[in-house]
Amino acid sequence: MKKTIIILIAIVIAAVVLRFSYSNILQFISGQASKNKPAPQVLAEEVTEENIIRSYEEPGRVISKYRVDVLARISGYLQKSYFKEGDYVKQGQTLFLIEPTEFSNAAKVARANVANLNAQLIYAEKQLARADELVKKDYIARSQYDSMLSQRDSLKAQLASAQAAYSDAERSLGYTNVKSPVDGRVGVINVTIGNYVSPNTGALTTINSTNPIYVTFPLESTEFAAISASDKDNNKNRRVELILPDGQKYELEGVQDFQDNKVDQSTGTITMRATFQNPDNQLIHGEFVTIRLYANNPSLVPVVSQTAVQENQAGKYVYKLDENELPQLTYIKTSGQKGDKWIISEGLVKGDRVIVDGIQKVSPGKPVTLVSAEEMAKIKKAETAQVDKKREKAEKEDKK
Repeated sequence: MKKTIIILIAIVIAAVVLRFSYSNILQFISGQASKNKPAPQVLAEEVTEENIIRSYEEPGRVISKYRVDVLARISGYLQKSYFKEGDYVKQGQTLFLIEPTEFSNAAKVARANVANLNAQLIYAEKQLARADELVKKDYIARSQYDSMLSQRDSLKAQLASAQAAYSDAERSLGYTNVKSPVDGRVGVINVTIGNYVSPNTGALTTINSTNPIYVTFPLESTEFAAISASDKDNNKNRRVELILPDGQKYELEGVQDFQDNKVDQSTGTITMRATFQNPDNQLIHGEFVTIRLYANNPSLVPVVSQTAVQENQAGKYVYKLDENELPQLTYIKTSGQKGDKWIISEGLVKGDRVIVDGIQKVSPGKPVTLVSAEEMAKIKKAETAQVDKKREKAEKEDKK
């Protein structure tokens, strides 16, 4: 029994050893085959620089130039509204009516008081003129004249006060018509007809101006430094394009005419602002868009052929040759295109060498064989001919 167990254990150990040895042999054979496999042939080129107008694409948000809360400036019952929510209104257009009767009556009383005092003043002026003649002839005492003069001056002061009160009553009456202070689009009505309102009620509604309109967007501090360096003294009124949420380009160009005076510490960006004309009210306050900002002056920037650039979930990348001529995967950032080349904003500099053809066979850190453009053209021609030959052979076999 013990002998049988020992034999079985020996067989198991032998099987494990044979399997391990077989796996190592396969790995060795595969490694040798890989070593003997010729390095892929690739075409490389140097990164160059070109004098171009740099552009920066950033997310932006549409902001009204004016956002005005419409308030009641007097107290009273809201009697009428003259618009619908969402309407476009003009400056000075009446939006609401606060019950005017009380203020109309107050204005009438104030006007009557002005008329009364004005009549008294006219009479006092005439009496004073007569007294002036009489006092010169000593027909009346000087004290009587002085009393009439004082009465006239008192009436003048009372009339001025009454006129001010009348003006104030007229102003309050005018406030019963609540008017739009700006051109723009009306929002939601916050207080409905029949409610009692006062200056403490808050906004009856809100108006957002629509033309012109602002778009604010962030620009990284490094990009801001680069565009400022290229524009130098011409560091204002840059050209701006706007891409709508549906991907369409807005037909009118804007002007970047403002930049904040500080860097946001949490994001490392500077807030920029562009102004756009909005005659058809196509741009709406709060809308998210894409902004493309252009420098005013051209500058030298690195560029690379589009064929050299690949992309994965982490972003755009190229295979850059290191000092040992080995390809290294290098992630880059781009800021637009010029012809058949990408404009590089980060990751490459002038003189770097990148693979532009034969990329499919390249592995990071593995040797490659560099060939000329002419040799690469011949290789591709031969590969195409081989593929065509295989296809023709397959078609003939299918016909049989």
